[in-house]
This record gives sequence, C-alpha cells and structure tokens, in this order.
Amino acid sequence: MTLLRYVAVAIGAYYAFTSWDGVSVDATWVGLANFKQIFSDDVARKALWNTLILASLGVLLSNVIGLLLALALNRLLKTRHLLRSMFFAPFAITPLAVSYVWAYIFDYDGLLNRVLGWVGLSGWRHVWTADPHWAIWTILIVLVWQLSGLCLIIYLSGLQGIPDEVLEASELDGAGHFARFRHVLLPMLNPAVTIAVALPTIMTLRVFDQVIGLTGGGPAEATETLATQVYRQSFANGNYGYGAAIALVLTVLIAVVALLQIFVLRRRGDTE
Repeated sequence: MTLLRYVAVAIGAYYAFTSWDGVSVDATWVGLANFKQIFSDDVARKALWNTLILASLGVLLSNVIGLLLALALNRLLKTRHLLRSMFFAPFAITPLAVSYVWAYIFDYDGLLNRVLGWVGLSGWRHVWTADPHWAIWTILIVLVWQLSGLCLIIYLSGLQGIPDEVLEASELDGAGHFARFRHVLLPMLNPAVTIAVALPTIMTLRVFDQVIGLTGGGPAEATETLATQVYRQSFANGNYGYGAAIALVLTVLIAVVALLQIFVLRRRGDTE
C-alpha cells in the first residue's frame, strides 16, 4: 500500500511537468511552464495567499482556544466529560456537513443575521459568504470551530500526563498561575504542542470541504485555495497537467511547513 502511494505521487509529479487533458494517450512535456503559470496567474496566487492565511490563523487560534479549554476542563467538574464530548463533536462530524450547517448560519436570512436583528444591530446584517471581503473569514471561523476540539483533546492528554506533585511543588515555591504555566506546564506540554500544531497545519493547508460547502471558491474566486484549484483545474477545466503542478506545490508546502514546525518545536523543547 505504501509503495502504491509513492508510485501515485511519482506519476502525479511527472504530469506536473506536462500539458495533459486527462483524455489523450500522450502528455506533452512542458518543463517548468506549469509552475511559471502558477506564480503568474492571479487566481493561483490568490489561492496560495488564502491557503497561507487560513493555515496560519487557523492553527494559531485553534491552539489558543483548545489550550484554554483544556486548562478549564482539566478539573474535577461533574460535567467535564459531557463538555469535552461537546467541544470535540464538531471535529468528529464530516467537514462538508458542518459547512452546510454554517452556510445556513451565515446566510442573509440565517441565524447570525437574525441574532443581530434581535439585539438591535440590524445595520450589521450582511451577506457574509457572498462578500469578497468577508467570505474568507467565514471559512476561518468554521475551521477554528472544528479544530479547537482536536487541540482540546490533545492538550487534555498532555495535561493529564503531568504529575500533580510537580504542580504542588511549584505552588509551594510561591509560583503564581502565570509562572506555573510558563515555566512548568508549557515545557511539559511540548510534545502535545508539537502534535497540536502539526496536525491542524496539515489539515488547514489542504482545506477543501469547508470552502466548497460555504462559498464554492467564490465570490469571484475570492476564497479559492490550492486544494480547490487542484480540483477545479483538473476536473472542471480538464487541465490535468496544471492541476498536478498545483498539487505538487501544495504537497511540498505541506511537507516543508510541517517538518519545519516539528523541528522548531522539538528544538525548543530540548532547550527548555
């Protein structure tokens, strides 16, 4: 199975250097032409920019929210198991189904605009997913809403692996809440941080379902990502060579960013 995956990647990489419509028997070798087109095409550059925005902000916000929730729920609360399940549930649901639910919430006659009207903020009512300036942020909200539950579970696992004696000793030494978090909890959570950063990074860089479910890449291609461009160029436009080139760029981007994050976080953990 692993061999087949590498073979498929190698074949896709080959087609990235060709012009192929997916139907013809022979593919025409074009060298780096597809990659030059990626960085000269306004839509492709916008897709790359959107991908980086969603990945960077999505990972940052989901980790902050997930860590805060983990710290709050890592207590002997009677409802802690129910709350953990509720916060993790969005991640367990199919992304496309979640996106359709949020599409209703962001609709002009949807829940968000109704709530704004109820609280006297009717002037803020907006066509959220149809506005080129706001649509990308609706996707970000859905991503953070889903990934925060994943980060919550990861951080909870890390917190439960920290001995109570360590926290009690730091408290006896007079360390405040922030000092305990900065000098005790955070260094011991470094393995959890590595996982909680790496996994959402991969998921946000290849974001697809949320875009299709919320905006379809619009309005006016304002929310296109590299993953949606791979689909659109390959299957909608029949330009498989160009689509393969975008897919190869996305694959390399994911590998480089993920490995760099793991290296930096592990090195930081070794020095603390």
